[in-house]
Amino acid sequence: MPSGTAPILDMRGIIKVFPGVVALREVTMSVQPGEVHAICGENGAGKSTLMKVLSGVYPHGTYQGEIVFEGRPCRFRSIRDSEQRGIVIIHQELALSPFLSIAENIFLGNERATRGIINWAQTNRQASALLARVGLDEQPDTRITDLGVGKQQLIEIAKALSKRVKLLILDEPTAALNDEDSAHLLDLIRELKQQGITSVIISHKLNEIAAIADTTTVIRDGECVGTFDMHGAEPVSEDHLIRAMVGRDLEHRFPRHVSTVGAEVLRIEDWTVHHPIDRSRIVVEKAALSIHAGEIVGLAGLMGAGRTELAMSVFGRSYGTNISGRLLLHGREVQVHTVDEAIANGIAYATEDRKRYGLNLIEDIKRNISAANLERIARLGIVDAAAEITRADELRVDLNIKAESVDIPAGKLSGGNQQKVVLSKWLFAEPEVLILDEPTRGIDVGAKFEIYEIVNTLADTGKAILVISSELPELLGICDRIYAMSQGRITGEVRRAEATQEGLMRYMTMEKNGGAS
Repeated sequence: MPSGTAPILDMRGIIKVFPGVVALREVTMSVQPGEVHAICGENGAGKSTLMKVLSGVYPHGTYQGEIVFEGRPCRFRSIRDSEQRGIVIIHQELALSPFLSIAENIFLGNERATRGIINWAQTNRQASALLARVGLDEQPDTRITDLGVGKQQLIEIAKALSKRVKLLILDEPTAALNDEDSAHLLDLIRELKQQGITSVIISHKLNEIAAIADTTTVIRDGECVGTFDMHGAEPVSEDHLIRAMVGRDLEHRFPRHVSTVGAEVLRIEDWTVHHPIDRSRIVVEKAALSIHAGEIVGLAGLMGAGRTELAMSVFGRSYGTNISGRLLLHGREVQVHTVDEAIANGIAYATEDRKRYGLNLIEDIKRNISAANLERIARLGIVDAAAEITRADELRVDLNIKAESVDIPAGKLSGGNQQKVVLSKWLFAEPEVLILDEPTRGIDVGAKFEIYEIVNTLADTGKAILVISSELPELLGICDRIYAMSQGRITGEVRRAEATQEGLMRYMTMEKNGGAS
């Protein structure tokens, strides 16, 4: 950025208070025109709150401080006000209507109409041009429900471009995306930068921040604790950002742990799974793995390798058809054809999509925790409410769920605390085998550390744990052994002491004939 350039955005002394909580304390930050400005911090630090103040979700009058955009003070009373000035926010939870078309979504509330009649030819023509601008070749009449999350994220950006965006705010834009879709989205942000569009990105992924941000502001406990020039003379490392985020040094991102490995608990042999719709397609082929008591085993693989499909098929055949192979618990073959049978046999599966499948977000913490094992607290079909509260509160304390009580809705919690509720639910079911699918996805480094400590504690109690993760450093940091998958097959197994990212990647890209893809 040329020296002396006036900021496109100044937020000065922003204070936002909720009942009993000061969410933002005198936050001041500036964004230069045409830059990519990252905001990072732990869950609950105030990042999203700050952006909601900026975009008018929290209207003027509900906060203290001043917002200046393009040199003019702003008093936005709604999102529509901020959009009229060229500020557009894309929330982490995408706001697309699934059963409307791409074109209808792009121009929803901003219809191309004359005298109240929509001009569909103009709508579809302009939608096609916007789709091309974000690198999509979908037809504008395609329904949103027929698209993956990566493409939906790009459609949100196309929608923003239709509003003549000057400042684009993206809240955790890659949290739910695979590596390929994430890379494509970051490339698009770079292209928008070349077109003069300024971006503010909230992200937990420090490697992505390092790759794309010009400037990074760190927020901790509602306060701005530092703004860093990512291209300055002094390199800004991930460790530097972590220290600023958590307020302390993390000598190790993973807690020290020595596993005490006992007898084999789970063994999977010759496990084959076919696609639930295209039954001729093999998704998992002759997979074999084992987990011992007290052992943390990792499962690595690229998107589409079959990791989640393997886990879900083992968990009561909740994925797939024509499933064959053997499942052995303590050396004895068991038949697990339903989720209830899986739970009864001591197998638990914490899904990668906690908000859709792992939790009931409108229900309170205690009901979410007890859902997997109601029989434990029921007498003659009636739930013992006192027992439910007591056990849920014990787990709230044990797992350090940051909530005043177990009566708070799960949807009110941060991502890290929601994940702890998911773990609590399965601990309530008292499993012997715990399958954790992307257990730290979308949560910050401080909360990740807590999750790792919980996993270690569970292993120390004799649980057999399988961790599926797309983050190779995570698997290398917490697992005793790691299996790798590629194209539905287990292609390698390595012990922690011999494992490297490069070695795992070779296994993860191995073709069925044995060569690297």
